[in-house]
Amino acid sequence: MRLTLEQLNNASDTAASSMLKGIYEHSDWIAEISITQRPFKTLAGLKYAMMQAVSKASKDSKLSLLKAHPELAGKAMVNNALTSESKNEQTKSGLTHCSEEEFQRIQTLNTTYNHKFGWPFILAVRGPRGTGLSRAQIIETFERRVSGSHEFEFEECLRQVHRIAELRLNDKFDFIPALGNEVWDWHEALSTHSDPGFKENKQLTVTYLTQAHQNCAKDIKQLMLGCGFDSVHIDAVGNVVGRYLAKSHDSQSKFLMTGSHYDTVRNGGKFDGRLGIFVPIMCVRELSRSGTRLREGIEVVAFAEEEGQRYSATFLGSGALVGAFDPNWLSQNDVDGISMLDAMKQAGLDISEIANLRRDPSQYSGFIEVHIEQGPVLNELGLPLGVVTSINGSVRYMVEIKGVAAHAGTTPMDRRQDALCAASELALYMEQRAKEDTHSVATIGQMNIPSGSINVIPGLCKFSMDMRAPSDIQKDKLAGDILRKLEEICSRRRLTYTLNETLRINAAPSAPDWQNYWEKAVNSVGLPIHKMPSGAGHDAMKIHEIMPQAMLFVRGENSGISHNPLESTTSDDIQLGVEAFMDLLMSACNS
Repeated sequence: MRLTLEQLNNASDTAASSMLKGIYEHSDWIAEISITQRPFKTLAGLKYAMMQAVSKASKDSKLSLLKAHPELAGKAMVNNALTSESKNEQTKSGLTHCSEEEFQRIQTLNTTYNHKFGWPFILAVRGPRGTGLSRAQIIETFERRVSGSHEFEFEECLRQVHRIAELRLNDKFDFIPALGNEVWDWHEALSTHSDPGFKENKQLTVTYLTQAHQNCAKDIKQLMLGCGFDSVHIDAVGNVVGRYLAKSHDSQSKFLMTGSHYDTVRNGGKFDGRLGIFVPIMCVRELSRSGTRLREGIEVVAFAEEEGQRYSATFLGSGALVGAFDPNWLSQNDVDGISMLDAMKQAGLDISEIANLRRDPSQYSGFIEVHIEQGPVLNELGLPLGVVTSINGSVRYMVEIKGVAAHAGTTPMDRRQDALCAASELALYMEQRAKEDTHSVATIGQMNIPSGSINVIPGLCKFSMDMRAPSDIQKDKLAGDILRKLEEICSRRRLTYTLNETLRINAAPSAPDWQNYWEKAVNSVGLPIHKMPSGAGHDAMKIHEIMPQAMLFVRGENSGISHNPLESTTSDDIQLGVEAFMDLLMSACNS
């Protein structure tokens, strides 16, 4: 029988606790604590309350919770001693039909994991879509995580416990995240397009104007048309632009712009950028199906290029809309010697129209973007959604430190002019200096010793520096301190250096009004509001140059990893993103 929030909210404490029995394996104390937070406005609010009950518990209580879970395909399954909930989950994943080889492999992993960590391996085997992971996916995840650290696995197992509880609550309340499931499936369908050399290895790579990229554009266009957009076209740089007109259809009507990019990094994930395309498409579809028109129109842009993987032209798609397309990009060649100009011509794009893509800000109320977080914060907090306060500004340099290459065996330590040691000292300073700020980061991501040898003191070291912060004042102070430290280190070590600034992007603080709309939207789905900066760059920071913007983050799985095949989110979290987006539309565009 379907349980409702009204029944749960109005029941006695004893009855309410009983209603939630079995959500957390053999741990009814979680329900008893959670019901003290009644009334629950939404199912998401109940899920968060139960998660918080665990989060605030002692470490011993958490460990007992983990130990209460059965092994995957373990003795409890063999002896038919699983709880009904666990039996249902392991059956749906096919664990009850393991081959002898699969069964033996899982038993070996169970033994190894238990011996190493002291509790059973825990995985929500119904997966992020709720329909069940394959046995191969389960074994692959098991093999990856068994080599993890004790601290990480403790927290990851708790996160998996919460996901298991979420799916059990869905069953108890007969809730299906139908819109989230469809958006999930759209991501899966689009990910079938991948560049040659990667597709064969089941890796997702879609770079600017390749055949896979053009196929993605065609699919997005067809999806928009099928979802009720009034007009859809692919513009002169490959952006897919869909418009859903306002109620009045007149020249006074403004548009709210939204969207994100559909290109990917090499061997990337399925949700980076694309989530910000599909969520608003789903909202337009629902508006169209109900015959609803808003006071403002909605313009969804699937930006053709953001990552800068095929050509050095980051934010090309969104840049064209703010008048920042650099004609010099056209002469760039990719690794195969194909110029951007030729690639555009082969794709049937009309470069003479690029200048006309610039948007008139007076015709727009603003820009909003939904994006997978690409970091661990929401994952660690157990929060599906986060409101972005600012997109970090960044500055990057390529640096060369020059010393003297000399014999590693005959040169005393106090006579050396070691370029690598200087770079290493700077790297440690960058780490320490960034920690002094709130939300600053500093990274040396590339380091090279040209013609280095085992027995030669490095006379030349080339490396990158990337510094980011949520405000330009903070960013510039961070970069300034690091450059002064570079000067001091080289002077003290009798070295010289050259510095080449390769990128400088201003921070993009969220517009207060639009950030408030996102906060209201998160509250409307029954979740606490968590405000956070974005350390990564997004199309929103480019559109920020001509109109107000604000972003919403959706939690990522696997510690929020991104630019990686493990990048993922759940259909439940996507559902909340769709609901929050719709709330924003009804508040901001319909008043």
